[in-house]
Formats: sequence, C-alpha cells, structure tokens
Amino acid sequence: MEFSLQSSRLWEEVVEQTKLAKEKGIDPLLWALQVSSSLGTSGIALPSTELAHVLVNYICWDNNIPILWKFLDKALMMKIIPPLLVIALLSQRVIPSRRSHPAAYRLYLELLKRHAFAFKCQINGLDYQEVMESIDATLHLSEIFDLQTTEPAILVVEFIFSIVWQLLDASLDDEGLLELTEEKVSRWAIKPQEMEIDGHDMYDEKNIVYCERLQNFNTTMAIEIIGQFLQNKATSRILYLARRNMSSHWVSFIQSLQLLGANSAALKNSKVLTSEALQELTSDSRIFLSRECKTSSRQKFHAVMAFGSLASSVSLCPGASRSDLWLPLDMVLEDAMDGYLVNTTSAVEIITGLTKTLQAINGTNWHDTFLGLWIASLRLVQRERDPIEGPMPRLDTRLCMLLSIMTLVVADLIEEEEGAPTDETEYGSTNHWKEMKFPRKRRADLVSSLQVLGDYQGLLAPPKFVVSAANQAAAKAMLFVSGINVGSAYFECVNIKDMPFSCSGNLRHLIIEACIARNVLDTSAYYWPGYVNGRINQLPYSVPAQAPGWASFMKGAPLTSVMSNALVSSPASSLAELEKIFEIAVNGSEDEKISAATILCGASLIRGWNIQEYTVKFITRLMSPPVPADFTGSDSHLIDYAPMLNVLIVGIASVDCVQIFSLHGLVPQLACSLMPICEVFGSCVPNLSWTLPSGEEISPHAVFSNAFALLLKLWRFNHPPIEHGVGDVPTVGSQLTPEYLLLVRNSHLLSSENTHKDRNKRRLSEVASSSSPEPVFLDSFPKLKVWYRQHQRCIAATLSGLVHGTTVHQTVDRLLNMMFRKINKGSQSITSVTSGSSSSSGAGIEDNSLKPELPAWDILEAVPYVVDAALTACAHGKLSPRELATGLKDLADFLPASLATIVSYFSAEVSRCVWKPVVMNGMDWPSPAANLSNVEEHIKKILAATGVDVPRLSAGGSSPATLPLPLAAFVSVTITYKIDKASERFLNLAGPALESLAADCPWPCMPIVASLWTQKAKRWFDFLVFSASRTVFLHNSDAIVQLLKSCFTATLGLNIAPISSNGGVGALLGHGFGSHFCGGLSPVAPGILYLRVYRSIRDIVFITEEVVSLLMHSVREIACSGLPKQKIDKLKRSKNGMKYGQVSLAAAMTRVKLAASLAASLVWLSGGHGLVQSLIKETLPSWFISVHRSDRDQGSGLVAMLGGYALAYFTVLCGAFAWGVDSSSSASKRRPKILGSHMEFLASALDGKISLGCDGATWHAYVSGFVSLMVGCTPNWVLEVDVDVLRRLSKGLRQWNEEELALALLGIGGVGTMGAAAELLIEHFDS
Repeated sequence: MEFSLQSSRLWEEVVEQTKLAKEKGIDPLLWALQVSSSLGTSGIALPSTELAHVLVNYICWDNNIPILWKFLDKALMMKIIPPLLVIALLSQRVIPSRRSHPAAYRLYLELLKRHAFAFKCQINGLDYQEVMESIDATLHLSEIFDLQTTEPAILVVEFIFSIVWQLLDASLDDEGLLELTEEKVSRWAIKPQEMEIDGHDMYDEKNIVYCERLQNFNTTMAIEIIGQFLQNKATSRILYLARRNMSSHWVSFIQSLQLLGANSAALKNSKVLTSEALQELTSDSRIFLSRECKTSSRQKFHAVMAFGSLASSVSLCPGASRSDLWLPLDMVLEDAMDGYLVNTTSAVEIITGLTKTLQAINGTNWHDTFLGLWIASLRLVQRERDPIEGPMPRLDTRLCMLLSIMTLVVADLIEEEEGAPTDETEYGSTNHWKEMKFPRKRRADLVSSLQVLGDYQGLLAPPKFVVSAANQAAAKAMLFVSGINVGSAYFECVNIKDMPFSCSGNLRHLIIEACIARNVLDTSAYYWPGYVNGRINQLPYSVPAQAPGWASFMKGAPLTSVMSNALVSSPASSLAELEKIFEIAVNGSEDEKISAATILCGASLIRGWNIQEYTVKFITRLMSPPVPADFTGSDSHLIDYAPMLNVLIVGIASVDCVQIFSLHGLVPQLACSLMPICEVFGSCVPNLSWTLPSGEEISPHAVFSNAFALLLKLWRFNHPPIEHGVGDVPTVGSQLTPEYLLLVRNSHLLSSENTHKDRNKRRLSEVASSSSPEPVFLDSFPKLKVWYRQHQRCIAATLSGLVHGTTVHQTVDRLLNMMFRKINKGSQSITSVTSGSSSSSGAGIEDNSLKPELPAWDILEAVPYVVDAALTACAHGKLSPRELATGLKDLADFLPASLATIVSYFSAEVSRCVWKPVVMNGMDWPSPAANLSNVEEHIKKILAATGVDVPRLSAGGSSPATLPLPLAAFVSVTITYKIDKASERFLNLAGPALESLAADCPWPCMPIVASLWTQKAKRWFDFLVFSASRTVFLHNSDAIVQLLKSCFTATLGLNIAPISSNGGVGALLGHGFGSHFCGGLSPVAPGILYLRVYRSIRDIVFITEEVVSLLMHSVREIACSGLPKQKIDKLKRSKNGMKYGQVSLAAAMTRVKLAASLAASLVWLSGGHGLVQSLIKETLPSWFISVHRSDRDQGSGLVAMLGGYALAYFTVLCGAFAWGVDSSSSASKRRPKILGSHMEFLASALDGKISLGCDGATWHAYVSGFVSLMVGCTPNWVLEVDVDVLRRLSKGLRQWNEEELALALLGIGGVGTMGAAAELLIEHFDS
C-alpha cells in the first residue's frame, strides 16, 4: 500500500516534528515519547501502520542518517510502529539498494536480528489482521506464493519465508552465484529499479575499500541471519510449514540455499556458522515436534510411535519375532492360495499396496521390508511343500507367488522410486524433502536383503520337484564366476547330478535368477560370499550338437512333435523364446498353431517363473484372435480358430493355472476373451467337427463346454447375490458377476493415462487393449446374457414359465427322452408329474434322434426344466435314484456345460428346503457308512487345536444318514465321474458347488458327502475331510467365535502363561494340513481354518464386534500375564504410568501390536471395504459410547491405556488395508467420507457433544494413538479431513496438554491448518 504524505496534516506534523528533532539532536527516546503522545492525543491507535509508512518513506533515501535509524529503532522498541511491517517496508527499499547504501543494509540487518524473531506480542495485537494485510500489499505475498487467503497467520508464514528468501537471493547475488540458480534471477526485488549514483550519503561511502569491506561483512551477516531463521525454535518450524504447503517454492529455495552453502566465500568468514552447519540445516528434515514441548503424555506418545516401529522393542520380548511385523502379509499370501478364490485384482497390486502400508505403519526401512517379503513368501512355500492331494492349488501356485509375483512386486517398488519425479511438485506437499534427498536406495536395500536371506537356510530348502531347477541355477552361477560361458543348451542336455562338482542350489538361487530376469539385479550377485561353492577350470561335458530344446529351436530347428514335446516339458528361459512361439501361434500353419498353444500352456506357464507374466499375456492374447484381413464369411472368425482355442482353454483349466492367471490379474481379461467364444460356439449347431493332431475329434459343443466351464470358475456363479452385504457398500456377491468382471477389464483401458506411473497397470492395460481397444459389455453377448438372467431367476425363485408347445418345451421333451429312453417307453412321460410342465405323448423316439442336434444355448435354456422334471419324478417314485443319477450323467456327458445349470438348480432347490430328505442306505442311494465314523474322528483331530466341539454325526450312532433329495442327486452324479485329467475341469466346477451345497444343509450333510466321495477317491481323503471339518463353523456362530479366539491365543502364545511362550505367524498358520508329518491328519492351525472358512460365513458383520471384543480381552491377558504384581502396583502409583517396568511394558506393547495386527487382518480379509466401513462408522463409535464392565483387576489402568493404543493401531491398520496409505489406489477415493465421519466423532467427543461410556484412559490413549499414527504414518489422510475438524481436534488435544501432538496434526493438515499451526508454534516457542 502506498501512502501519500499529503493526505493527512497529522502526518505532515509528525514529519516536521521528526525533522526538528533531527536538527536539534533530541534524544531518540524523547522523540518517541513525543510522537506517541501526539498520536494518542489525535486518537491514533498504536502501533500505527501509517506511521511505519511515514518513517520509512522519510528515511529512504533523502534522510538516510544514523540518528533517524535510531529514531526508527526507538519507535520499534516503544511499540508505536509494527515491527513486521517495518521489516517488510525496509526490505523493499533497502535490499535493492544494499550496494549503494551498505550502512543502511547493515542497520536493516541489525533491526532484523532484534525484531524479526519476536512474534507473540504481534499476533496478539488488535491490529494483527491490518498489519499482515499491509505486509501482503507491500511484498505481494499472496500473488507470489499463489495462496489466495487473508488469514493473518498464513501471511506470517509467507512473510518469514519471503524475508529469508530475499536475504538468500541477495547473498547469492552479492557473491555472483545467482546466475548459477535454475531461474537465473530472483523473484524478489533485490536489485534497484533505476541506476544508482554514489555520493549522496552524509557519511563517507566514497571510500571504496571501506564500502567493499562493509558489503562483505553484510553478506556474511545476512547468511548468519538465514542460519538463525533455520535454527530458531519458532521460525525453523514455521519454515517447515512453508516447506510442506509451498513445496514448489521450497524446492527452488532449498536448491539456492544448498548452492550458497557449497560455494559461499563469505560463509568462510563467519565465526558462528560454517558451510557444513548450513548444509546440515538444509539436509535435515527438521521435524518441528519439540522434545522440549510441555505435554502430559509425551512418553506415551513416543511409546505409541515406537509401538509402530518396534525396531528396538522386539528384542525385549522373547516370544516375539521381527517377522511377526509382517503377519498381515503372511495371511494375505495364504488367503490367495484358497482354490475357491479367483481374484479380479492382481496380486502384484494387492501385495504392493500392502507392502507400502506395512512399511509405513511399521516404520521399517526398505532392507527390512524386502527381507519381510521374502521371508513371508518363503514361509508360504514351506507351509505346503508336500501338499495333500485334491482339487486345490498346489505347490505351483505357491512358487508362482514367490518367484514371479513377489519379484514383480519388488521390481515395481524399485521402478516407483527410480522412475519417480525429481521435482517435489510431483511428489505433493506431504512428502519429506529428506526422502527426496536420498533417492535410488531401494535397489541397494534389495541387494542387502537378499544377501542376508542366505542366513535363513531352513526356509530356503527347495521342495522336491524344484531341486533340479535350484541346482541348475547354482551351477549357472558357478560357471559364470569361473569364466565359462554356456548357453541354456548345456543345461538342457546335461543332468546336474552327473556333474563332478557340487551344485547344491536352494530357493535363494531361484529368487536371484527371477530378479536378474526382471532387471532388478545383475550377475554381480553371483560373486556374493557363499553364493557358489567354488570354481571350475573347464566344462566336464561338451554340448551335444542339436538336442531338441529351446536352444536348438531358437537356432532354427523345426517345430516337430519331438521338439514340441521337449518345449512343453521345459520352461522357456527368455522373452525372446516366448515371442518366437507366440509368432508361430499367430502366423504358423494349423498344426503349428496347435503345437505353439500347447507349448505356451506347458512348463512355461507352470514353472516359467522368470517369464511367467509374459506367458499369461501371450495366452490371453491368443484367446482373442483378430479378424483376418481377408475374412469374408458370415459366421464368426473364431470358428476357424476352434482347435487352437480348445487347446488353450483345456491347457489353462487346471486349478493351479486358473490361480496363476488370477495372481497376475488377468481374470477379467480372460473372462472377456471367453465370453465371445462361448457366445459363438454356443450358437453353433453341432454339425461341425475338428480333428486335432492327437486324433481327438472335437465339436462346437466340446469347445463351448470347455470355455463355459472355465468362464464359470471365474466367479461364484452358484451363490446367491445377496451374501455378505455390509452397510451401503455393494455386496461381495454382487461383485462376482460377469458384469463386474467386464467392468474391471474396461477399467484397465480407462487407466491408460496413469499407466506410465504404475508398472502393473501398464501390463494390464497392454493386455486389455491388445484384445480389444474398446470397452466390452454383457449386452454384446445376448445368448450369454439370457442364460445368466435365467440363472439368476433360478436362484431367486422357484422354476416356472414352461409353456406347452414352445420350442423350449420341445427341447425339454427331447432331452428327457434321451436321458430316460427306457422309462419313456412306458405309458407316461417323466414330464407329466412336474408342476411346471405339460403332458407329453410319451411315445418312444428312434435311437438316431435321441441326441438333439441343437445349439448349446438352446439346450442350456431347457436344462433347468429337465432337471426339475427328473427330480420331481424321483420324488414321486417314477424314477429310481440310480436312474436319476444315470440320466443326469448322460445329460452332462452329452453337453458337459449343462453341469453348470444342474449346479445352479440344485443350489437353489436346497436353499428352499422343500424336498424331503432321503436315506443313504446303500440300496436306493449310496451309503456313507463304510467310513463315516473315520471321517468323524479325523474332523475331531483337525479341530483339536481350536477347542471347538464337533457335533456327533448321528444321535447315539443309530440314526440313518440322510441328505436332502437335490443334494443326494447331485452327489450321486458327481461320484460317477472318473478322477482323470479329462474330467478334472468339470469336477473343479462341480466340486466347490457341491461343498457349498452341502455346507448350506443341516449337519452332518457335508461329512456324509465327504464319506461318499472318499470311497470314490481315496487319495483325496485328507482334502475331503478337511472340507467337511470347515462346515462345523458354518452351523454354529459360537464355533466361529471360538475359532477366532484360538487365532488370538495361538498368535500371542497365551495358551501357556509365561510371556516367553511361542506364538506369532508360525503358531497362527502352522505347517498347513500336516498329514505328511505324522502319517495322518494332525490338528490344523486356527489361522488356516479361518482363512478357509470365512468366505462361507453368511452373517459376516458380527465378526467385527467379536474381533474387537477378543482384541480387548487379549490386551487384558497380555497385561496380566506380562507384568509381575509388584510392577503393576508401581505402574498404578506412578504419575505417568511409564516410569517403571519399562522392559515388561515394551514387551507388552509388542504383543499388543501383534494382537491389533491380527485383528485388523481378520476384519479386512473377512469383509473388505464394507466391513472396515462398518467398523469405523458404526462399531467403534458404539463401543466408545457404551458402558463397559469396570475391570477392577490389578493393572486396570495399564489395561485401559494398552486397550486404547491397541484400538488405535487396529483402526489405523484396518483403514490402511482398505484404502492404502496414499492415494494411488481406487479404494482411496472412499477414504475421505468414512475417515471424515470418524474424525468428526472424535472431535465431537472432545468438544463434549458426545457422552462416552468407556474408560477415560482408554479414550485418551485411543485418540492420542490414532492421531499419532495418522501424523507419523498416514499424513495423506490428514489432508483429506475437514479443516474445522482438525482445528477442533487440535484444541481438544491441547486441553489434554498434548501440545506436541496438536502441533503435529495442524502442521500436516495442509494450507487450511497452516495458520493455526503457525500461531500455536509462536505461542509455545516464541520467547
């Protein structure tokens, strides 16, 4: 603001008064008193902004004499002018003229030292707002910093930042360094606008030597003042606020400051500041939380932050393990091995997000983080190194997780850092400068973690079938360090066992090879100490000329049947090899295409860990072949690809292959590729056929059935869409639909603008766009959509709508005649007894017409009515059970895809409970009696560790075994299948449905089904009994609670009283099923049981309340078992509760964190986003409001405090699992609303608007712990909370004397809370 001296007579009088005082040499104090009196008489409020303008204008530059500077100093001391405004005015006038007026610049610097560090009195003044607005107008702060606000405290931050920056640029200019900055010029007025002419000063500035000396001294003094600003308690913290909220400006500022520190000659002359000290000030993050800040629970605060890190406290707890920090990761990895889970989200994305979450919450460095990843994934492999047999993922899936998925996660994390922008504007204001200062460190930490991993020999022992691969990796490294260069051909021809030197490899050798293949390591790893067993001088064997294998194939050998078999059984070792095979699959002859497809689905898919992501990509691309340029037919071009498509579909139909596609995130795209195949081949009349090179003949029905069976595995098609509904979040069931799969697939296309920042999204986007660059919707497949809608109606309501004489009715009759041709030769058709069908003639038809030549979709439309008629006929005695099972099997053999509709019909009918049970007596229906008691005993053994009572399979052992008719029919059909590769893909479809069907029926239906199936498949006994044991929990909520309690007890080692009892991940997840350890099934670890049970729990919401209750119970157990009575008494009597028993308390905190980590994992896995939302919005507020039983046991105060911290850690972890710690995931978009409601609850409770029923110490610990973890681990969350809520929270914390935490919260709350944080800083640190 420019102020005109002529506008007021009063100010003219002040100028005259000052002029007179100057001429008479009046004492500056007397002058100040006279001016103050004069202004007071005139009614001018002091300090006066107008007077500041008058005096500065008068001095600069017509009256630039020492006495007037003394007048100005006295005016400041007497507080008749605002110091900050005077500094702002002088900086605009003096700094640009510092060379022509070096003495004035020296005096300005002296005034700066005296008055720029005292803010408290100024922010408490009545004219605070007016002064800061005047400063803004003078320095144009809002315009320069682009913060359009009139909040005075924000202007204070901008003002301090601007003054320091002006001094910095002036110093750089004085030393000739300004041109070395990126901008080359200053944004501040540090140079005069007009040419300066020397000779107008009253004192001798013509003396060049004197002026140069003074200028040099001024530069040094200015730099020292910059150091003061960076060191002062208040201003350094205010500059921290500038760094967080004006990041783009801070980058330029800090670069200039580092340039000055490294190159300043004036700095060498300073006696109070060295170049090294200034560099330290620029590199240190200078966290403004002060250890001197007065706070009632400062020690508790540091305890809860250590509670997040545990780097030191782990060693204090004998029962704890550092690997327990990664318990959530162990559980997620094990959960992904569930054969009934086909995830639409890439495991790479899930694990990457979880890793970043745990790294932030645990406060670990990247060395420990990578080591935790390797250890967790190695435990996953070792847990089932000799898995039981059955239709479930086996070791291949676990090795995929270790050697493919985990290395992709590591590669993505390293690329995230190394591909990160160097400009902080792209980091956002929440990232620390210190983190930017030392980039590219993750790769080095990966190397160190893998070197340390060699010490974990017990985890590195390879399973039997990968010993050869591990030994080959070790031999490759040995030959490399020996200077012997051999290609893959050598290892294709030579058996490692026959080599004359020891090449004993382990899983670390395979991990290293996978990392090298993905360019996160290089071959220098081969030289690590102990990595190889020595060196050799020459090869023991020469390489044969042209043995069939990848090496000879790459040299041009033809793709003969012998070559094809060799390539199927041996995984490709490079992308180039896969690309050549893919090229043949696209452009080769028909036989070559089939061979190439077979090769891709062979060992390269299952065991090609180094290139697996490319294998699944190429297979997926082949599933969507493009329309040939010369294609002119009226039918779909897919028909011409039938043989190759069938080979691909059958080749990836196994449980392990489907899981591998799921882990790589390609299930949505796979579904999108299968839908047009089903649509086309399901619409074909089966008058076509194709002959494969093997001699097998396939029809459109076969291709359709294989594709349809695989498509249905990609979602839980036989489950009602209403399951797992939580709050206003879409249900889990509703997501597992064809529409949802296409929606996810289409999202991969839409995310293309962000793919350059996310390596995993880039992979998925590339695969999606290569098959179809446009979004795909279910309406594009009308036949599939009609079947799906019928399927939904079948589940939702009883079957109806079959009209006599329609095409569907005719198809029903033809199918029934085909299935029951002998019976239909009688007087009445099967359809005559159905409520939904009309009478039929019942006349027999000729044998050559029994199998209707109809498209598969037409047959599927009729199947529900066919099954309904057959089941009704059996219920009325018109069909024997054997005839029913035989007829249904004939239908499934005729069109294997009909098994899916049979499944959906039986699932729906069982849930309606309208069919009478049938006696499994061994005459009409198969009997389970032969081994039912054996199954019961094994179920009891499996559940022995949980304490759950297993209901008797029959009362008194004499009641006959019964099953509902639909279930009896279904199990009778399934046991007619052979256990071979041809039937595997259909049993994999029917098996989970059968188990789900039996689990929904009353106890003991599932054990009966298991007993029947164990008679059929004895080698599946362990799997079937374990499946039966899971249903114990589905019929009794108390059993689920007991299972959850067992999870806590095992993890915390609470089953034995001493604190040193074993627990952790090993106790929670154990060693899998354990049948291979003891020659029979042993008790299964509770964590394994829960992970295989929770998806079938219908009422999942109650889990949250039970987990919270068990967490608090565990805290009491920990407190009571971990602290002796004497220590508890001391803790109760001590003032802050932390003074005594520090080792025991640290151990207790470690175990409490472990309990909270387990609780959060259980909630997140059980219900995902919906359950976490229910927890935070409903369960926790209700828990805090409710009155809980007063715990009057010893240590109750400690229990209350630990309980609060446990709940805080639990809540933050749940939120972090659901939304992530940053904003990179789509789920993070849900965070502001849910988190905002919880923060509003906290603020309202602190305001006194909500009455709480919980213990006050628990509430205090929860709020302080929750806010501490947010501030320290998830600062992005704070930015999403309403500013008013943050201010209210801060106020409440200050009422608890938690000033440090209040400051921390406001400090990272963004621009909205920056002003409040600045005022609080000044209040506490301004002396």
